[in-house]
Amino acid sequence: MKSNLQIISGKYRGKKLNLPIDARPTQNLARGALFNMLNGIIDTTKPISVWDVFAGSGAFGLECLSRFNNPMVVFTDNAKNSIDTIKKNLVSVNENATIEMCDALGAISRFGGISDLFFVDPPYPDFNFGVLFVKKLSKIAKSGAILIWEFENIQKAPDLTEYWDVLRDKTYGRARFLILRKK
Repeated sequence: MKSNLQIISGKYRGKKLNLPIDARPTQNLARGALFNMLNGIIDTTKPISVWDVFAGSGAFGLECLSRFNNPMVVFTDNAKNSIDTIKKNLVSVNENATIEMCDALGAISRFGGISDLFFVDPPYPDFNFGVLFVKKLSKIAKSGAILIWEFENIQKAPDLTEYWDVLRDKTYGRARFLILRKK
């Protein structure tokens, strides 16, 4: 589905992105603010491994491909229409990436210990699934890894301070972003 979603900055700035049916993407304004918050947290000049976990349209990972120097991006989602949409969006930016249709919890053992940056944005009604995912990831993510967790602002985040330092906690409209660094 066509949308107003686009890449905000970098070498693919302005590229329009397709949306899967029934998607709730992170809007352009919130995504731009999120990447502004990452300035100073992430060194964009060094290679980075990114996992866009509940990828949907792939907007977060595509933004990383546009902004970062030589990123390795993995897109995962369990919906075929999302995987098809990500493939279409990748063609428009002419970048290589790994795309897998899989269950996020099952993929933690493969991608959780090797990624430097995680974007976790499960469907808002599945907040408890997001909590379960983050807790499981906490046990194997490498020290210094950055986790961006987006969830509906009416939810109360669990205490994750045993594993993560909270770097930012921001709300944009309906979305709340926790930016965490693995201890």
